[in-house]
Amino acid sequence: MKIKFRGLILLMVLSIGIFLTACSSKKGSADGEKTLQVLTYANWNPFEYKDKGELVGFDIDIITAIAKKEGYSVKVKDSAWDAMFTSIQKKESDLGISGITINDERKQTYDFSNAYFVSRQSIVVPEDSTIKAAKDLIGKNVAVQNGSTGQSAVEAILGENSSNIKKVSNGTTYLLLDSKQADAVVGDDTSNQKYVESNPKSNLKIIQSDDFEKEPFGIIFPKDSNKVSMINDGLKKIIDDGSYAKIYKKWFGIEPDLSLLND
Repeated sequence: MKIKFRGLILLMVLSIGIFLTACSSKKGSADGEKTLQVLTYANWNPFEYKDKGELVGFDIDIITAIAKKEGYSVKVKDSAWDAMFTSIQKKESDLGISGITINDERKQTYDFSNAYFVSRQSIVVPEDSTIKAAKDLIGKNVAVQNGSTGQSAVEAILGENSSNIKKVSNGTTYLLLDSKQADAVVGDDTSNQKYVESNPKSNLKIIQSDDFEKEPFGIIFPKDSNKVSMINDGLKKIIDDGSYAKIYKKWFGIEPDLSLLND
């Protein structure tokens, strides 16, 4: 009887061990599935940038809040602008967030969330510049971020192959302006506003132009991603519960016009 009893205990111990191992494996798998791999291009203050080595900004807070609502954590990695799109297309990451404008051309290659921000392009020039409107950019050297909607906006004015368009891929558009290698910068208005406010000694001003249309920003996914509806659900939740407005006010100092997100 003792032998049988000991055998029974040993069998129970082994069974419990196998059960706990299986549970542990399932938990580890679940944890892995509950982390979103996110790419960003950390050169667009206040949307995403590095502060003492840490990725911060409006976009970072937004995707973190959305993910939390849906029971996910996020692992955000900094990437070069072009490399971010390539990685998303190859499904090496779950999604990207970096002030990316939703447009028909990009929709052919990527899926997008609903709009989480609406902006437009503007022009940054020295305070003594004669540039007053978008049409005045003709014949001028204009710095743009390569692959951005700012580049597209300038190409519509100067021509796609114009040598006056100075394309950069490392977020140095303003440096070209400061060093007089460019007469103007065209880029996202919110980022332009932030740069001019943060660099008063540069003596820059911003020109608004009706030639630039409103641009909805979306979170980008590989084609046929199964995470789009989940992210849209989380976005709606943070808008409805006031979290979105708090994040917006934290980074921009004003209340958001939520009606723009429904246009």
